[in-house]
Amino acid sequence: MNDLSPANLGAPRPERQRKPDWIRVKAPVSKGYHQTRQLMRDLNLNTVCEEAACPNIGECWTKKHATVMILGDVCTRACAFCNVKTGMPRMVDPLEPEHVATAAAKLGLEHIVVTSVDRDDLPDGGAGQFVKVIEALRRNTPNTTIEILTPDFRGKMRPAVEAICAAGPDVYNHNLETVPRLYPTIRPGARYYASLRLLEEVKAHDPAIFTKSGIMLGLGEARLEVHQVMDDMRSADVDFLTMGQYLQPTPKHAKVEEFVSPQAFDAYGAIGRAKGFLQVAASPLTRSSYHAGDDFAEMKARREAKLAKQAGVKFG
Repeated sequence: MNDLSPANLGAPRPERQRKPDWIRVKAPVSKGYHQTRQLMRDLNLNTVCEEAACPNIGECWTKKHATVMILGDVCTRACAFCNVKTGMPRMVDPLEPEHVATAAAKLGLEHIVVTSVDRDDLPDGGAGQFVKVIEALRRNTPNTTIEILTPDFRGKMRPAVEAICAAGPDVYNHNLETVPRLYPTIRPGARYYASLRLLEEVKAHDPAIFTKSGIMLGLGEARLEVHQVMDDMRSADVDFLTMGQYLQPTPKHAKVEEFVSPQAFDAYGAIGRAKGFLQVAASPLTRSSYHAGDDFAEMKARREAKLAKQAGVKFG
């Protein structure tokens, strides 16, 4: 029940920040959106699209593209930018891997993105469930390319990465999220250089796996700090960089310090490509899995062209 006592009637309410026109999206109403939503309900699957309040959910679900979030909908951490619930998660669902594969088949996905909450409560950080999901997808939809977006597996990183790489995802994504200076307030449960190390470990275990990482802009980062993050990613041999506008999920979350213009995103994208990333996605509405399938196809083609060129130089 709302407290309408005199003491509270005059209390200021936190204001939501007004978004610029370039990041406003229409409410999802299409038939495809509702069909995708119902399928997720029927299979008892969570999606980061809903849990993180993604602005692209209407467009993606209309096209029957959904990013599945495994290991439940409760996270063991409380990052200042994230809208996913924090607390003590439930037991891992043993049927989840097959349900993910069923969803991929029913949606006719050529490319699927699978992410998760942080599960610091599990002995392996949840790596085993990623492995089971990849294996289920390979059995049931062998032509679907698989992209995973994992947490940092704090304290369990090396065995987790080894197990997941052995399962053979096509793309391994782990987001740095922001610049190192902002980690204590924005991502307090994580460490910047530990995340970089994870991306390096993936390439060390299997250089054929594409690696991907992303950051949010608008949290108070400086331009040169963003350039340094790009350099750090390239030092870790990251193939694909994503950059998008941070949007405040609720007034309780970190405030948007700046709405970065589309022109500034274009400039960052050009710098990223000049630094040697195979693929760069940079726009206000860019998210880790936005247009992931199309971007994967482009990235794969660019790698093949690069390898062919190198071979031509070597033997020419």
